[in-house]
Amino acid sequence: MPKQNRVTPFGEIITSPSRGLFMGNRGVLHDQKGVIQRNWKLKAWITCELEFKGRKRQILSPGRYTELFFLDEATALAAGHRPCGECRREEYKIFKTLWLQSNREQLTNDNPVIAEIDAVIHSQRINRNQEKVGFKSQLKDIPNGVFIQFKGEYQTHLVFEGNLCEWSLFGYVSKKPGKSKDEIFVLTPKSIVKTIEVGYPVKIHPSVNTI
Repeated sequence: MPKQNRVTPFGEIITSPSRGLFMGNRGVLHDQKGVIQRNWKLKAWITCELEFKGRKRQILSPGRYTELFFLDEATALAAGHRPCGECRREEYKIFKTLWLQSNREQLTNDNPVIAEIDAVIHSQRINRNQEKVGFKSQLKDIPNGVFIQFKGEYQTHLVFEGNLCEWSLFGYVSKKPGKSKDEIFVLTPKSIVKTIEVGYPVKIHPSVNTI
């Protein structure tokens, strides 16, 4: 039976039989019966490899962190997750370097620990009412790998090579050309958008090339 552990670009945790390309976590979110009780526990929201050093886990085990799954890294970044410092060590180092390069003004410490970066990202992904945080922009200012939404629509799209690619749980299902002056709501946290702008290589589901 499908479990409630699939994450959307909005950061919602929903039930789906699909798994995607990445796993991740936000701490222990489920109870002893495996039922999700909260949206997050830790400010360190991370994205992990599906396989690492042959480790095996029993999904939603009591007292263990809640395994979450993402279609791709672009989806995880939109939800507010960043690379894990263990199983995605190289991506983590690149992400941290580029995040600091493009967001230095967000911090007062010249040699910040990752928890300080996590705190900034957390403020940009969810508010006190547990609602998704985003920002308004124009499409021309948004790089590949970022998720956007149009006013009045629930559906979200990935910006990729001048097109808007419609997201689904199993892959990207359609695309349409974007107009540079379109006003949009950006789901990916602003500091992560800046990190992508300066070169972070976002991993995107291969269906984006077949629609």
